[in-house]
Amino acid sequence: MADLIERVISEAGNFFGVACTTTALVAEACRRHDVGPTAATALGRAMTGAALLAAILKDDQSVLLKFEGNGPLGKIITEAGSAGWVRGYVAHPHAEVPLKNGRIDVASGLGRAGFLTVVKDIGQNSKYPGTIQLYTSEIGEDLAYYLAQSEQTPSTIALAIRLGKDGTIAATGGFLIQSLPPAEEQLLQRIERKIADLPPLSTLLLEGRSPGDILSLLFQDIPHRKTGSGRLYYQCSCNRTKMQNALFSLGQEDIRDIIEKEGGVEVCCEFCRRTYQFSKPELENLLTQGEQDERVS
Repeated sequence: MADLIERVISEAGNFFGVACTTTALVAEACRRHDVGPTAATALGRAMTGAALLAAILKDDQSVLLKFEGNGPLGKIITEAGSAGWVRGYVAHPHAEVPLKNGRIDVASGLGRAGFLTVVKDIGQNSKYPGTIQLYTSEIGEDLAYYLAQSEQTPSTIALAIRLGKDGTIAATGGFLIQSLPPAEEQLLQRIERKIADLPPLSTLLLEGRSPGDILSLLFQDIPHRKTGSGRLYYQCSCNRTKMQNALFSLGQEDIRDIIEKEGGVEVCCEFCRRTYQFSKPELENLLTQGEQDERVS
């Protein structure tokens, strides 16, 4: 089943809601990175969170989330675009921590101390970064804290992932509700109480509830209308030219060293694990290009 995202707004214009399913794209990311249960849970939450934040951006804009903690998972980086593409990886995909009350302990895996960096790319080489200390290291709560602290936007975020007994991705999804200016804290608290009365989000996803179904439950007592919907999908933006530029950025001395010791080189994309081979003649061409650029400058 295709991953979907849907958006609604209250008739009064004071609340915005977006919900999504991300089961297929998270499963693809976990397959590519061969992750263990802890990494799968953390990466699934982070990729879903990125998809939700990207849904409130304008066309051709994107957002990158970087979670850096002192736990065994290291860092988690995810990126999503308003068009629906999502990608991500975790630094140490096989790191594991003991269960907590029978559940995967994402906070211990990521680490209690660290930072969340959010970078919004609005196009034309304009990027806006913001950084906060990790709040609870549970991913969703950290994103809600970021929105409240850095963007002064009261928000409720729920991210859910359920693994099968064999470790595969059974269901993944989430929702984001924001209070638009002027903020109405009481109404947001009412929605939060509504959330508390609902079955767990992972249960709703396993029952096959769509993003639209979930938003209808959340906005049951609030007149609202649908504002948009679309597909979400796993996609990496890497290509040979970008990897060549990455090699070029190493500098001529490092490239010469690679040629002398290895001849050619294989470059692997961290996001999707795709590899790119560069032969000795190609590296020598990079050196020539660098020397020409130096003469011109």
